[in-house]
This record gives sequence, C-alpha cells and structure tokens, in this order.
Amino acid sequence: MKRAEFAARNPLHITQRMVPAVGHLRTSARLGVIKKALHDASGHLGMQVVHFSVQGNHLHLVVEAEGREALSRGMKGLAVRVAVALNRLANRRGTVFADRYYARVLESPRAVANALRYVFENYRHHAREALHWSWRDPFASSARAPLREPSVWLLRVGWKNHANGL
Repeated sequence: MKRAEFAARNPLHITQRMVPAVGHLRTSARLGVIKKALHDASGHLGMQVVHFSVQGNHLHLVVEAEGREALSRGMKGLAVRVAVALNRLANRRGTVFADRYYARVLESPRAVANALRYVFENYRHHAREALHWSWRDPFASSARAPLREPSVWLLRVGWKNHANGL
C-alpha cells in the first residue's frame, strides 16, 4: 500500500521497530552508532532527521521530508546505515528492522508539540526503574539540541506556543 502524500511544510513522527535479535538499543555503544547513522543520513535524498529518541527496541524520529518519495528514499537510506552499523557493532548479519516504519504527518502546532513531548519523554513510559522526572533522557535529542536544525516553520517556531515546559 502506498503512503499518502503530504506537504513538505509538515514534519512527520516516525516509529521504527527492531527485531529482538538486535538486542537492547539503550547502550552507549549502540546510541553512538545510531546517532552517527541518523546524522549521516540526514539532509540526503530530501529528508532530514531533526529529533530522535532511542528506546529499548524501537526508534522515534521527527523528520522533515520534501514529499512521499523523498521520505521513502530517505528512510531506506537511513535504514541501511542503521542496520549496517548495528550489525557491525554486534558482529552479526541479518534483518534489523521488524517491519515497515510507521509515519504520522504532523499538521498543526499542537500536533508537533505533542509529538515532540512524546519523543523527548517516551522513556518515562517504558522505564521500569524510578527516575527523577526532571531528568533529561541521554538517549534522545531535546528541544534545545536537535540533531539537525529544523527548516520548516512548524518545527522551528510553530510548536512553541504549545510547548508547556519542553
């Protein structure tokens, strides 16, 4: 099934799950190779990753893309970089991603603010240990430190009126 078209002015929230054989992603070594792959793939093929969060078995990304085809090409390029890096690190071969990525188009300032809050604070949802709620997740970007500077209005300034403490 083809993904729906969307306007380049609308960022997207992407979720990408890994196969269990890849192992737990929240280690400093895996974060390093994932972050490098995200950075290296950004800006190529009409797509860039602005924000990210690494969870135990999946990634959350907030991306900008010029359109459906650019998103598809960019995600394929990103998937190859992440898969090669994680397989090399684990000295393994084989599938890394469990399935297709899920993409949600963010069409309003409130939707962007909610998606950013979800990405930045997602570990609290998954955490089993007690955390200090003021703690910033070291496995995620933040509003003050994006992976790449956003270019679309919704990610640069549009969401800020709905930020509520981000």
